[in-house]
Amino acid sequence: MKHGKKYVDSLKLIDKSKNYEASEAIALCVQTGKAKFDETVEVHVRLGVDNRHADQQVRGAIVLPNGTGKTVRVLAICKGDNVALAQEAGAEYVGAEEFTTKIQNEGWMDFDVLITTPDMMGVVGRLGKVLGPRGLMPNPKAGTVTPDIAKAIKEAKAGKIEYRLDKTNIIHCPIGKVSFGAEKVSENFNALLEAIIKAKPAAAKGQYVKSIAVTTTMGPSVRINTAKYI
Repeated sequence: MKHGKKYVDSLKLIDKSKNYEASEAIALCVQTGKAKFDETVEVHVRLGVDNRHADQQVRGAIVLPNGTGKTVRVLAICKGDNVALAQEAGAEYVGAEEFTTKIQNEGWMDFDVLITTPDMMGVVGRLGKVLGPRGLMPNPKAGTVTPDIAKAIKEAKAGKIEYRLDKTNIIHCPIGKVSFGAEKVSENFNALLEAIIKAKPAAAKGQYVKSIAVTTTMGPSVRINTAKYI
C-alpha cells in the first residue's frame, strides 16, 4: 500500500520499536494530524479477555471530560411525558412507532445514537437485526435504555461514548479531535482507560491490558507503554 507524503513525513517522527508513555504518544499523534480536515484521534486497546465467554465481556459508557468534538444526532424513541422531555433535552428526532417503521421499512439511519425508555423496548427490540450490526441497538449498560431520557440525551450530546469489545477483543474509541490539543485529548484518554480498567471482569486472568495504540484518522499509529495499566 502506497502512502502519501504527509503520512510518510509523520512516520519519520515515530520510533516504531518504542512503546511511548501515554502523554508523549498523544502529543506525537496530535502532531501527525496533518490532513486538511480536523482529524479524529482514536485509541485501540487490546485486552487479555475472551469475549466468547459471557463472564469476560467488557462494555460500558463514559462521558469524556472534553467531549468528542463530534455533533451527535440523537433519535429518542419514547411516548407520553417523555416526548416533551426529549425535545427539551435536544434530541433531533423524537417519536415512537413511526420511526421504528421508517428504520425497518425504509432503512432510515440519519442518527448517531438511539435512546429509549424501558417501556419502549418491546417496540425497539424488533430492530435488533438492523441496529445490532451497526452498534446502534440501545442497551442499559451503555445508558441508552433508561427511564431518565433527558439526562441520557444531554450526556450523548456532551460527548458520551460507548466502549465494547470487538470480535478480536479490541476496544476502538474516538477520544477527541486534533484541534483539541494534546492536553485535552490526554484527559479524555485517561478517563477512558480508567473506565476500561474498572470494568475488568472478575473472570479475566493474566495480563488485562495487552496493548494500546493511538492514531489519527489519516496518520500512523503510536504504541503506548501498558506497564501502568496492567
